[in-house]
Amino acid sequence: MKVVSIETAAVEGLQSPWMFCIVRTDDGITGYSEFGDGAVGRGLAGLVQDLSVYVLGKDPRAVEKIYMDMFRGTQSAYGGATWQAMAGIELALWDVKAKALGVPVYELFGGPTRTEQRVYWSHLATYQAGSSAKVGSEPIRSLDDACKVVEQAKAAGYDAFKTNILVPSDDGGEWGTISQGRSGPHDQPMTREWLNLATAQLTAFREAAGPDMDICLDVNVNFKAAGHIRLGHALEDVDLFWMEIDNLDAPSLRMVKDAVRFPICSGEQKLGPFNYLPYFEARAMDVVKMDVQWQGFTPARNAAKMAEVFDMNIAPHNYNGHLSTFQSMNLCASVNNVLISESDPVQVTWRDELVTHVPEIDNGRVKIPTRPGWGTDLNEDALKKHAASI
Repeated sequence: MKVVSIETAAVEGLQSPWMFCIVRTDDGITGYSEFGDGAVGRGLAGLVQDLSVYVLGKDPRAVEKIYMDMFRGTQSAYGGATWQAMAGIELALWDVKAKALGVPVYELFGGPTRTEQRVYWSHLATYQAGSSAKVGSEPIRSLDDACKVVEQAKAAGYDAFKTNILVPSDDGGEWGTISQGRSGPHDQPMTREWLNLATAQLTAFREAAGPDMDICLDVNVNFKAAGHIRLGHALEDVDLFWMEIDNLDAPSLRMVKDAVRFPICSGEQKLGPFNYLPYFEARAMDVVKMDVQWQGFTPARNAAKMAEVFDMNIAPHNYNGHLSTFQSMNLCASVNNVLISESDPVQVTWRDELVTHVPEIDNGRVKIPTRPGWGTDLNEDALKKHAASI
């Protein structure tokens, strides 16, 4: 078996394009992956083509060898988008290998370790705040509207959810979400306004959720460490399942962890196990967030196994299309230290069209797929229909 072509496809997503990689072989097996951050979609597509020199004409089943060829051959462009592009190819190669053997990917790693995986309803009220038309939901115009989404999650059987800090509209229109730290200003201070907004929202969400539902708050890139500590103290009565923070300095994150009473989740921006190591050694987090789509299956699994050595559980980062969910579920089914995984019940209305099978979710549990490869294929006609300009 030989690789005869490698292609990428960009599909319109909610906030940025979703990126897919397609590896075709001379015996008719096609491998698919969802990968990377579409905010740098043009760069990713170009990098995949640059990396194809290490793959074209090769036997795709030698996944580890090909991955290391790409890794060693691009050390002058270490990490970042280069590794995300490598992930796109590596993930598609695992799909090819598993399909050739007629087994799910996790079978190649000794799985399954489970038959279902607990997931949380992610971006609860976040996507409805400012993007209601795109996701086909009712808009958020008040805290009462946001609390209705909490009740919707409970009615659907979820026992955990994650949200972001919501921001009321100045003119009484649709609410948005905090952008501080992304679009500026970039000082990231914890102001009294942000503290009051977050406290009111999370207090209302706890009341709507009741005492038995787990609540996560994502404040990635929003504040400096001192602000996270101040927020953590204000939210003690909410009893968060975790506060999610991506901090580029392990000692600072450990300082936050020591100062607050609930767990800290971090790590989604880390690519490769050695980039997690300073955080593990500092015991800077309680739960390890990791993105299969951004770093690839083998690096993510290696990081998960390393986390187990440090007595920590993982929580896969998974916020895009359904193929991303299937890839994340194969990771969960190949390791033994998963706390919970991310899931977006609300997304763009065309998401289901992009795949041949959608995840099976019941009462906040995703069934581990049993079909060969990732457990679903891409609908290439739908990729073209919803193509994004990059």
